[in-house]
Amino acid sequence: MTTQLTLEQRKALVEWMADRSVDTDVKSQERTYRKKVLDGLGEKHVHEMAGKEGIVLTDEHLGVIECLRDYFLEFGEAKKGRDLEDMLNEVFAGHGGRKYLWNLFPGGPVTQGLRIAGLPVPPHTGDKGFGTVR
Repeated sequence: MTTQLTLEQRKALVEWMADRSVDTDVKSQERTYRKKVLDGLGEKHVHEMAGKEGIVLTDEHLGVIECLRDYFLEFGEAKKGRDLEDMLNEVFAGHGGRKYLWNLFPGGPVTQGLRIAGLPVPPHTGDKGFGTVR
C-alpha cells in the first residue's frame, strides 16, 4: 500500500523526527548546550550587566561581545584569557587592536567583556598582580 504525503505533511514528519532524534555526537551536544546558554543571555541581560560595570553600550561594544560569544559557541570556555586577548587583538586590528579594546573596556576587554556577555572568565585573567612589580 502506498500513500502520497503532501509537502506540508513531509515537512511536519521531518520536524517531528528531528525533535525526537538522539544526538550521539559529543561535540554537537556540547555546542547545543552552549547555544542554549547563549539563548538565555539576551540583549536585556547584556545591558543590565553593562550598567553594573558602568559602561554605556555602543555598537562597538556589542561587536566585541558578539565576538566573545561566537568564540564561546564554537570552542567553549577559554582556558586562558591570553588566548581570547590575542584573538580579539587580531580581529579588531583594523580598529587599533588592544588599545582600541582597552578604551572600550577599561576593566579589560576579556575580563569585563566576558562579564558583560554573561560568560565565565578564565582563571587569573583579571589578576593585576600577576607578572607585575609592586
